[in-house]
Amino acid sequence: MLKAKLLGATAAAEVVAIEDVFSTYLYTGNGSTQTITNGIDLAGEGGLVWTKRRNDTLSHQLFDTLRGVNVQLSTDVTNGNTTVTNRLNSFNADGFTLGGGASGPNVNGSTYASWTFRQAPRFFDVVTYTGTGANRTIAHDLGVVPGCIIVKRTDTTGDWQVYHRSNANTEYMVLNSTAAKATGATRWNSTTPTSTVFSLGTDASVNASGGTYVAYLFAHDPLGPSGDGSDGLIACGSYTGNGQGYVSGGNTVNVGWEPQWVMIFPATVSGYGATIFDNMRGMVEGNVPQDFFLQPLSAAGEASYSAYIAPTSTGFKLETGGGYVNESSQTYIYIAIRRGPMREPTVGTQVFAQAYRGQFGLGEPHYYSGFVTDMVLNRRSSVIDSTEVYSRMTGGPKYLVTDSTAAEGSNPNNRFDFMTGFGASGTTVVLSDLYAWMFRRAPGFFDVVAYTGNGVAGRTVSHNLGVAPEMIIVKTRSGTTSWNVLHTIGASQYDVMFLNTFSNNTSISYSTSGRLSAQPTQTSFFIGSEPQVNASGGTFIAYLFASMPGISKVGSYTGNGSSQTINCAFTTGARFVLIKRTDNSGDWYVWDTARGIVSGNDPHLSLNTTAAEVTSNDTIDPDSTGFIVNQVAATNVNVNAASYIFYAVS
Repeated sequence: MLKAKLLGATAAAEVVAIEDVFSTYLYTGNGSTQTITNGIDLAGEGGLVWTKRRNDTLSHQLFDTLRGVNVQLSTDVTNGNTTVTNRLNSFNADGFTLGGGASGPNVNGSTYASWTFRQAPRFFDVVTYTGTGANRTIAHDLGVVPGCIIVKRTDTTGDWQVYHRSNANTEYMVLNSTAAKATGATRWNSTTPTSTVFSLGTDASVNASGGTYVAYLFAHDPLGPSGDGSDGLIACGSYTGNGQGYVSGGNTVNVGWEPQWVMIFPATVSGYGATIFDNMRGMVEGNVPQDFFLQPLSAAGEASYSAYIAPTSTGFKLETGGGYVNESSQTYIYIAIRRGPMREPTVGTQVFAQAYRGQFGLGEPHYYSGFVTDMVLNRRSSVIDSTEVYSRMTGGPKYLVTDSTAAEGSNPNNRFDFMTGFGASGTTVVLSDLYAWMFRRAPGFFDVVAYTGNGVAGRTVSHNLGVAPEMIIVKTRSGTTSWNVLHTIGASQYDVMFLNTFSNNTSISYSTSGRLSAQPTQTSFFIGSEPQVNASGGTFIAYLFASMPGISKVGSYTGNGSSQTINCAFTTGARFVLIKRTDNSGDWYVWDTARGIVSGNDPHLSLNTTAAEVTSNDTIDPDSTGFIVNQVAATNVNVNAASYIFYAVS
């Protein structure tokens, strides 16, 4: 669990959860007043709101708490402060409020991205100052050495000047330009910043006598106060391009954790400029047209490319050889911000939801979860249909089918770029039997990992679950193989089963396995050379599940032939239950409260078949601690002395 700590050198509390200090929030303008609630305390702590229209041309609009509401800067122009009205109306304790001013960040029907940076030690700071025209230093409150500083003159026109720790302290870049880095010793006075000050020379772009300026400071602190990366929030680094595309393996950058937001500057190659990616709009694994990007130097709307950048569990990889991010032998610098949430959930509704299409209205998204959704099971219940599995990691169009060995398919009508759900098919039809079961990645609960196989036994795959996974489901995306379900049962063995079949399990020792080659840990799982989980060059996705007190339970039980309570240590009962018999054949049965877990007949589906739901038996009953299983011949989930595994969410 994350705990608040104090910086000894400052009076400010050190925030170690990224969800307290940064947010990518997507919204649609309403042309009136709109409050964006993203959990970031701007009123009390201060910070920056950066907005950009996604679907059409409009300048970037930046508002910070030091310059005040309705005072705008735009990264794509050289203008100084512009006083506007009815655009950003207030900085709030949990976000900000927009007005409906023309050409602002809330045009009716337009789609927007907002990035909110809260002032916090070891993460981000905003400083305003008046120039002197003489060499000088400016104090800051990062508490660590800045990794990147962006300075803008505000009283008149001027370029956006960029200092980055990976460049020399005599070099600078221009955010509103496609130029490569240049030498200019009078910007930073040839002096590297410290944990308390940064230095300025005499150049008018950063320090003209009487000029006014704003500086945005980004920390470089990937290891965090713990020193082990567990609480690092931000990294500013560099890499050398290798010119390799997705098929050739790309180029991997390690920062120690998975990022949610990355801005990349081509430092030594001109003609491209800085580019911003984030995992809300689409920063996905694989060669799909869903790497959406925006450029600070351009007012143009969002564009996409088939493969630019994909997050990994420990950083990101470049999946193209192009000049924007990965031209061979060229140097690139970046700012990367960690993915959240970092705190463990406290109730099941924060990480699991279920809804039918249009249940909460046919506006986007069509399936409402109430939280940022990372994985979805989607199928119709009353007719023959397959269960499709979608993941934010691989992009909304891409899906796998649980009853099939087929490789990844695509459905362009389903997307993840929503704050509160999944899917947008453009239909006006409510389908009360078309369900989405929606999961959020969170420490101790659930994680998703995409990786490329290398065919080598003993391969280490990093994850961000924060605890050792108790059940891992692996499927190749690029090939036609079975779904491997790896269920840990002890320090030396695990069960292997196949989600797309009803066959029973095989218990295998880690030491003799081609699948899991060692017991998983809180940071990694270890795979063998079995092609179904590690074919060389194959692309794979792994879903990792763990037991979290009061929220989820990965477990097993032995049948008693009649009825028994499965105690999951819940207080409000199970909303989702998956059961599989392991000593004999049996379906992968699913029950849920959306369709009914009641003291009577309960509809169930089977993930390994396309059969419509069965509604004619009472196999499962509710219980506040978990659920009750009854022996019914139609399902056989409580046969005397039989062995079962289950997964339940409260």
